[in-house]
Amino acid sequence: MEYANKLKKLRMPEYGRIIQEMVDHAITIPDRDMRNLAAHTIIQVMGSINPTLRDNRDYKHKLWDHLHLIANFKLDIDSPFDVPDMDHFASKPEQVPYPSTVIRYQHYGKIVEGLIEKALEIPEGEQRFDFAKQIANHMKLSYLTWNKDNVTDEIIINALSDLSKGRLVLPPGTVLAEIKELPPRSMTPVKRKRPTQKSNHKGRH
Repeated sequence: MEYANKLKKLRMPEYGRIIQEMVDHAITIPDRDMRNLAAHTIIQVMGSINPTLRDNRDYKHKLWDHLHLIANFKLDIDSPFDVPDMDHFASKPEQVPYPSTVIRYQHYGKIVEGLIEKALEIPEGEQRFDFAKQIANHMKLSYLTWNKDNVTDEIIINALSDLSKGRLVLPPGTVLAEIKELPPRSMTPVKRKRPTQKSNHKGRH
């Protein structure tokens, strides 16, 4: 009995050892036409083993690339696609830049700062006041999402003034919406009891 740690290392374990052995055998086939036939057969099997690739538009191309990778680029065949360079698989993807913007109040999120800038574009008046009040209501909801304690309207109004650098100020005594926390929904489904069948027999006296 052979142990897995004693066997040859798989180049693409997601296809399994059978595909690896099929590819290794195809490399040894001396006739080119027979190698091509074997390669096409292997591609069909690989497609059935890894059906998720079909969601990609170029899934056929990916299968052939994987075939060459499993063969360690030693399979001499007439591939319908260009043989990929080994460096293509060895290269690391480019690092995604992380946003460096500093958020002054992280519990309110970056979107609040954008909403404030939009509100400042509105001329002073009732419409601007209503928009500013809606922003404050959103800030109140965001605050309670991170902090389960009660928060006063004064704290939110002062935070709005601070975020807008004093350019968006709600008058004292402004009453914000009351936000009641909803009880958390249970993740486990509730089992419903089957209705009991009523007996048609009357009880004895």
